[in-house]
Amino acid sequence: MTTVLADRSVFGVIVPSTNTVVEDEYYRHRARGVSFHAGRILIRNGDLGDDATFEAFLEDLRREIGNAVESVLTCEPDHLVMGMSAETFWGGVEGNAEFERWIREMSGLEVTTGASSCHAALSRLGVSKIGVVTPYQPVADEQVRDFFTELGYDVHAVRGLKCASATSIADVSPAELRAAFAAVDGPGVEALVQAGTNLPVMGVAAELEEELGKPVVAINAATLWHAYRSNGITDRIPGAGRLLATL
Repeated sequence: MTTVLADRSVFGVIVPSTNTVVEDEYYRHRARGVSFHAGRILIRNGDLGDDATFEAFLEDLRREIGNAVESVLTCEPDHLVMGMSAETFWGGVEGNAEFERWIREMSGLEVTTGASSCHAALSRLGVSKIGVVTPYQPVADEQVRDFFTELGYDVHAVRGLKCASATSIADVSPAELRAAFAAVDGPGVEALVQAGTNLPVMGVAAELEEELGKPVVAINAATLWHAYRSNGITDRIPGAGRLLATL
């Protein structure tokens, strides 16, 4: 549906309750006539200190996603955006496809996921060799690597920042992000990619694109771009990198 203030599109955004970055970055790059409305996935324990606790975090998240979707549907959105990404990479291409089918069946709406958005962005950019930065533990980094490899990308390197908790992801500094991107760059790398929606990357990515002369795909920029373009919103929005500014 549309509203007086959102006369083009109303987006339901599903985010973990620990996430403080997605909505901020979305609103900084909001197209005219669009609104975002959060359905929060209750996270009771945000510990991500090792592989086992990371997987326990995902189990908690999976149990609560349905409640978050049910909640946000009450504002009658036009489209759902998953403002969380680890779950969308899990299980490779088919895992993401199954996740999208589940959300569509539950909501009756089309859905934008982080994994699909990154693939769509990289396809549009015409690149094949990538370096990837995440806030994750190794167990999740391997899922991200496997997803892109299965699609035919040459993954030069994955750098997981091993953030200790879901909330501490938002505390990673621009200097730390720059160092992580530098670590996964290299000869022949055509684009840099970031997963993990609570990492505040959009501004850093736009700066790095100018400095490096190659695409830097921040996942929140990718999902925002995908949601806009899937709903006929073609506005060019500066400050968030070439996806939103030019494609």
